[in-house]
Amino acid sequence: MKNSSFFLFSFLFLITQIAFSQSHIIPKPSEITVSPDGKQIVISSKTKIVIKNKSLTSTAEFLNGYLREVYGFELTTTPVGNGKNLIVLDIQKTDNTVSGGYALSVHQNGVSIKGNDAAGVFYGMQSLLQLLPTQKSSSLSVPMVEIKDAPRFSYRGMMLDVSRHFFSVAYVKRFIDFIALHKMNVFHWHLTDDQGWRVEVKKHPKLMSISAFRDSTIVGHHPGKGKDGVRHGGYYTQEEIKEVVKYAADRFVEVIPEIEMPGHSEATLAAFPNLGCTGGPYIVAQNFGVHKEVLCAGNDDVFAFLQDVIDEIAPLFPSKYIHVGGDECPKDRWKTCAKCQKRIKDLNLKDEHELQSYFIQRMEKYINSKGKKLIGWDEILEGGLSKTAIVMSWRGEKGGIEAAKQKNTVIMTPTTYVYFDYGQVKPEDSLVIGGFLPLEKVYGYEPIPKELTADEAQYVLGGQANLWTEYVAYPSKVEYMLFPRMTALSEVLWSKKEQRNYDDFQKRLLTQFQRYDLWKVNYHKAWLNGYKK
Repeated sequence: MKNSSFFLFSFLFLITQIAFSQSHIIPKPSEITVSPDGKQIVISSKTKIVIKNKSLTSTAEFLNGYLREVYGFELTTTPVGNGKNLIVLDIQKTDNTVSGGYALSVHQNGVSIKGNDAAGVFYGMQSLLQLLPTQKSSSLSVPMVEIKDAPRFSYRGMMLDVSRHFFSVAYVKRFIDFIALHKMNVFHWHLTDDQGWRVEVKKHPKLMSISAFRDSTIVGHHPGKGKDGVRHGGYYTQEEIKEVVKYAADRFVEVIPEIEMPGHSEATLAAFPNLGCTGGPYIVAQNFGVHKEVLCAGNDDVFAFLQDVIDEIAPLFPSKYIHVGGDECPKDRWKTCAKCQKRIKDLNLKDEHELQSYFIQRMEKYINSKGKKLIGWDEILEGGLSKTAIVMSWRGEKGGIEAAKQKNTVIMTPTTYVYFDYGQVKPEDSLVIGGFLPLEKVYGYEPIPKELTADEAQYVLGGQANLWTEYVAYPSKVEYMLFPRMTALSEVLWSKKEQRNYDDFQKRLLTQFQRYDLWKVNYHKAWLNGYKK
């Protein structure tokens, strides 16, 4: 009797552990059913991937790339396959018809992943990767499960600022992989700012020879304790940008470029001083913060220049969006600029805020002529907003609420919840811009403000986190600031609101930290070490 009780207890314990381990998928799926008897299958080099639709080839390639890099083997692919030990990828409508929805089944014959579209199959494959062991092996045990899942929001983004500090094409691709591994789908690429211009524009080579490099950078926190005297910069050629965009598209990630205007343009002015209100001289900024030198809103040469830039940018990015910034544009120069004041008088504008609205709306019309929509930070609300512009609400949620009530499309990205350049502990353990954003606060974010009605809420596309890089100079620091907060945000943007539970998330996060080790990322360990705010 003792032995029988012992074996029964052992069996129940084993089942409990298996069930526990199988629920560690992040973001949390809509439905997951674990095999009650704890059965598993094995994926090895003998397993085959069956690709039933050519559009799923990139998904199979991602899976093979992951297996090769993490576990040291890859699988044979085939368009047809019968029998056992197969991973079958197929496009078929699931119970949830949302774009990106999928059904994953791990059964005795192998794995079946069906998606409403190719993106859905890709996301189902990401869930499969999270069912794999977190220890390297040539024989991977996978629990039998049934998963039905779909994203809550259509826009699930991450922004990387490459203007303050430049990152290589190889690292930008790694950043995109992080986005894909979290079932996120937008890479917002901040390409220009006061401290550097990062995109090739063939018609204006001075942007690459002058605007792309600064001669020095402040040491320490703004305003700094001196300068390092080190030349810093770089830019992406148009061919490199095409390469990155293709890489992202293979991972179902949309790349949205940001070209700042009319503020945050001191790097541009360094090459083209005639585009400023004072005529310069200007330099590529060596310190951070908000700069008074901005593009002249009364000078038609500015708009001709920006149209040249859009002419070359638009074809590089298949995205239907171009982000123009529009934020933190001091009006000091415009108030004393004869050309700007003439523009205000000629157009019967009320003030410089309406002048900025004129600037943005004039550029929006040109961007629209290229088949694109304009996105701007919430300052584009000032002075009036066109009905087709998309607002990124960063100064809290007020701008997003106002825009949604006006029936403008909104992307929520408030500093208080998703600015990943903020510190993660108190006191700060590294040089950061300031602020405090622990993991729990990120997870607790709700992208639909309570002030919106159900009808108004439909204008919220989703949300994104922003990583500004004034104090993030190396890839290892990028990852230190991203993880585990990016993982928390992925669940905020994907999973149903009523399913989110921080205690449950923390249990699943333990396994995610093991995946970080598999990915060889430099994650922040405050939460893992039991830090309490």
